[in-house]
Amino acid sequence: MELILWRHAEAAEGLPDTSRVLTEKGRRQAERMAAFLSGRLPQNTRILVSPAVRAQQTASALTSQFITAPNIGLHATPETAIATAGWPMAGGAVLLVGHQPWLGALAALLMTGHADYWSIKKGSVWWFSRREREGDYQTVLRLVIAPDQL
Repeated sequence: MELILWRHAEAAEGLPDTSRVLTEKGRRQAERMAAFLSGRLPQNTRILVSPAVRAQQTASALTSQFITAPNIGLHATPETAIATAGWPMAGGAVLLVGHQPWLGALAALLMTGHADYWSIKKGSVWWFSRREREGDYQTVLRLVIAPDQL
C-alpha cells in the first residue's frame, strides 16, 4: 500500500479556522506540487481531503475528483487518519490532504512506531510504502519534498 501525506499550502490568517483560504503563494505551492504529483500518483489513487477550505483548495489544484473526509479535519489524530486511509491493509494508494499537527504525528508514527510532533512544511508531501520482505512487513519512506524544491 502507498500512503501519501500532503499538507495544505500556505493560507491566510483568519477565523473561523475552517474557512481560511490559500494565499497567492499558497496557490502557487499547490499548483507546483499538483504538477509534480500528477504524473507520479498510481492509477486509482483514493484522494481524501479535510473539509477545511485551504485543504480543499490545495487538492483542487490536482483534481476535482476527491472525497471530503471529515475524519481528517483540523482535529484529526494519527489513529483516525490511519483508520480513514485503511493503512496498511487497504491496498492501492491513498493521498491524504490535511493539517498539522496530525500529519507530522502520523509521519512519526509510521517511521518510529510512536506519534510525536514532527513538522511538515506547508504544501509538502511525504510518501510512504508498505512492503513485505522475508515475511516481515516494513514501512518505507519513499519521498519527502516541499514546493520550494520543485
